[in-house]
Amino acid sequence: MKILYALQATGNGHIARANVLVPKLKERAEVDVFISGQNAQLKLHQNAVYNKGLSLFYSENGGLNYGKIFRKNSLFHFLKSVQNVKIEPYDLIINDFEPVTAYAAKLRKKKIIGLSHQSAVLHKMAPKPDKKYQFSKLILRRYAPVNDSLGFHFTKYDKNTFHPIIRESIKKLHCEKEDYFLVYLPSYRNAEIYKVLSQLKEVDWIIFSPFSNISKKQGNCTFFPIDEQLFTSYLATTKGVLCGAGFEFPAEVLYLKKMLYIIPIKGQFEQYCNYLALKQLGVMGSEDFNGVKLKHWMEVNHITDVSFTDDTDEVIDRIFKI
Repeated sequence: MKILYALQATGNGHIARANVLVPKLKERAEVDVFISGQNAQLKLHQNAVYNKGLSLFYSENGGLNYGKIFRKNSLFHFLKSVQNVKIEPYDLIINDFEPVTAYAAKLRKKKIIGLSHQSAVLHKMAPKPDKKYQFSKLILRRYAPVNDSLGFHFTKYDKNTFHPIIRESIKKLHCEKEDYFLVYLPSYRNAEIYKVLSQLKEVDWIIFSPFSNISKKQGNCTFFPIDEQLFTSYLATTKGVLCGAGFEFPAEVLYLKKMLYIIPIKGQFEQYCNYLALKQLGVMGSEDFNGVKLKHWMEVNHITDVSFTDDTDEVIDRIFKI
């Protein structure tokens, strides 16, 4: 059997999941990898065909950068990619929210299975924000259309929803709790992060930012450029984490039994869905970057008690049965 595994490279979660699933799939089939998108920091540990695709980009004040989204994405390039992508040699396409192969498969009537967090976000039982996000919800449904899908979420809503897949590098961490907090808020500029966190002088803040080119210490805040290995080492020994309302990274923090505080990216429907789902589990957070609320979180010292089952093998088995 020959499989094409296609994934999105906006954010790091799709890549983290592929680094676990693709080697497992290769034990049972011949697998090629296709990746599209322009806004991820995590490295894919597989040979792959890369495509510009369609990506989201973030502003420096906690929201989406619509100007950059418009400038960096080309509808003409996307349509040409859909027309030219080679999917005919494959018996099955596994699609992790990747639009080029999704539309190519739809147009050419090729067998495709969705395998993504977004599939579970759209589940009728998964929490969603109010009606003002109906257009964003429609975009999520149309972005990478598939007929059959399996999904990942913090809660299992049915037999087709699985817990997050945790990387081996995270499972193997030797964790301690030192008196600092780790920060990953890539949609906020460094000055805004410093403005808020410098007021919370009781602890040190270790901040990894796409806006940093060199490491720099400012008062109780230390800024680092994105570095996966260094970031993971700080994650192992941090007391808690302040981050956006993504999927894979908050799941890893919960798995490690660390304090977690989440702030959804403004205007990002999927992040608001994750925010609501995590709040249901007892995770603390807010829709704004607020020092008073963060101070309360620090004082409460709350760790959400949640456990995720390792569904990796079951997911692989289900793929071959669909």
